[in-house]
Amino acid sequence: MRTFLETERLVLRPFGEDDDSDIERLVRLDSDPDVMRFINGGRPTSRVHVVERVLPQLTRDYPCIGTRGFWAAEEKATGAFLGWFEFRPLADDCADVVELGYRLGRSAWGRGYATEGARALIRKGFTEFGVQKVTADTMYVNSRSRRVMEKAGLVFVRRWYGEWPDSIDGCEHGEVEYALERSRWNDRGEAGRPAD
Repeated sequence: MRTFLETERLVLRPFGEDDDSDIERLVRLDSDPDVMRFINGGRPTSRVHVVERVLPQLTRDYPCIGTRGFWAAEEKATGAFLGWFEFRPLADDCADVVELGYRLGRSAWGRGYATEGARALIRKGFTEFGVQKVTADTMYVNSRSRRVMEKAGLVFVRRWYGEWPDSIDGCEHGEVEYALERSRWNDRGEAGRPAD
């Protein structure tokens, strides 16, 4: 399977559309209540849902960037599946604004993988895809995800309150949006001053 992006410690690759191994990896990832806590309150995702709903989303191509919007993340040294990254245009026909996201298994937490992958995707977006703005959302109470966004160079934009289909612990505190404009980015992954 082809590689989309490599970092010092990560390989990001496309998911296989009919790959049973990828399906099982996704089912395991989404079966961990700690991984799913800020997604749906910790409920596992069924295999049927992964096959019918999740995998089609993860294998969708976006012509405006010439590639997919989601990639499997593997540890370069071992080939171990860590989870996935999202770098998806918000409009089908325009790469100006993309959404950054990540879902990594507990074994990858606290090791800097989310920040490393996020920074690499931001760099690729700004230097190769013509992206002008990267945005990311999470629950206000998801301090780990917020910290990754900050370390990747995104800055706090707003706190907002939306409708949740099912109430989960912490949703009463709302969501937060972080963003990074191309004009405020430099290739060291820092925000706050214009690019050189």
